[in-house]
Amino acid sequence: MQHTLIILDRDGVINHDSNAYIKNITEWQPISGSISAIARLKNAGYKVAVATNQAGMKRGLFSEEDLHAMHDKLNILLAAHGVSIDCIRYCPHLPEDNCNCRKPKPGLLQDISQTLSVPLANAYFVGDSAKDIQAAKVVGACPVLVRTGNGLKTFEENSELIKDVLICDDLNSFVNFLLKENQ
Repeated sequence: MQHTLIILDRDGVINHDSNAYIKNITEWQPISGSISAIARLKNAGYKVAVATNQAGMKRGLFSEEDLHAMHDKLNILLAAHGVSIDCIRYCPHLPEDNCNCRKPKPGLLQDISQTLSVPLANAYFVGDSAKDIQAAKVVGACPVLVRTGNGLKTFEENSELIKDVLICDDLNSFVNFLLKENQ
C-alpha cells in the first residue's frame, strides 16, 4: 500500500514538550532536525498534517491566538525550506468533555483525511504517546512511535500496545527510514 499522508502529533514530535504546556511562541521550540525532516517529506511528495490535543487552551493557559501564532511559527520555519504544513487540526477540549476530536478518538484524523482527500489507510501517524498510537490504530493508519517527548516513557510502559508499531528515535529518523524504504 502506498502511504501518501504523514500525520504528526505536535508536542514531543515536532517541538519540545512540557508538563506545564507549551503556551506561546517563545516556549514553542522545534526538536533538532524536525523542521528539515518535514521539509524532506514535503519535497518527496508527501502530504503532511498535524493533529494535536491542546487542552491548555480550555484550561485558560493560552488563547486561540497564541495557538495560531505557534502554528504560524512552524510554517515560517518551514517556509525557509520552501514548504508548509498541508493541514493543522487541534482539539481544545478537556479529557472529561468526551468530544470526538480528542485523541485517541478519531475525529481529528478523520477530519484531516476528509480535508486532504486521502484515506487513513494511506497514512502514517507519528506520535509520542499511547493516545497517538491508539488513534492511529482506531482509524487504520500506520502508527509510528518516536522516542522524543513522552515517547521513551510510552515505549517503556506500553509493551502490548506498541508490539506491532514502528519505533524511531525521532521524526528525522522516521523520515530517513521512510525515504530509504521508498527508494
